[in-house]
Amino acid sequence: MSETAVDKIFRALMERIVTGDLPAGEKLRQDHIARDYEVSHVPVREAFLRLEAKGLAKSVPHKGMRVTELEPTEIREVIEMRVALEVLALTHALPRHDDQTLAEVDAARIACDAARDMITWDRCNRRFHFALLVPCAMPRLLSSIEDLHITAARHLFAYWRDRWVSRPDSDHAALLEAVRAQDLTLACDILRRHLRRVS
Repeated sequence: MSETAVDKIFRALMERIVTGDLPAGEKLRQDHIARDYEVSHVPVREAFLRLEAKGLAKSVPHKGMRVTELEPTEIREVIEMRVALEVLALTHALPRHDDQTLAEVDAARIACDAARDMITWDRCNRRFHFALLVPCAMPRLLSSIEDLHITAARHLFAYWRDRWVSRPDSDHAALLEAVRAQDLTLACDILRRHLRRVS
């Protein structure tokens, strides 16, 4: 399915907000964005609504659409929600993994380990976690997890960017091996530890 103008604008703005390129409180100027993407205001407004639904932007009376503030205390809640929801998704996904899905997980793991900058790493890291969970075939659950990934990524860029270093992730490798072995208990234990490690 080809990417629409709305998809393209939404993804670009989302990435800029997540990485801090568009800081909290920044005004999202509809005219400028429409001009940059050579579109009418309609797809820009649609993209704004999507950003609002993801908690990344908010319409402020008399001030227009603004990037939302980052709440430092919410990261604990986000981590615990990720643990609960991703373990649930993994429980349903693990028995459904096959050679093709495991190859996708492994490709994302390799790309993550090879990343030399935080933006590339974050993209690959989210891809790894999603590839691990997507066989659960529970779209509402996966949508909630995706929203949590976005919020977690904003916090990582805001508070860890200066400390990020490129390195292989041994948890990713161990997770993949546990899923390959169909060892649900071990896979869930590794995932819980892995998600709480960043706190």
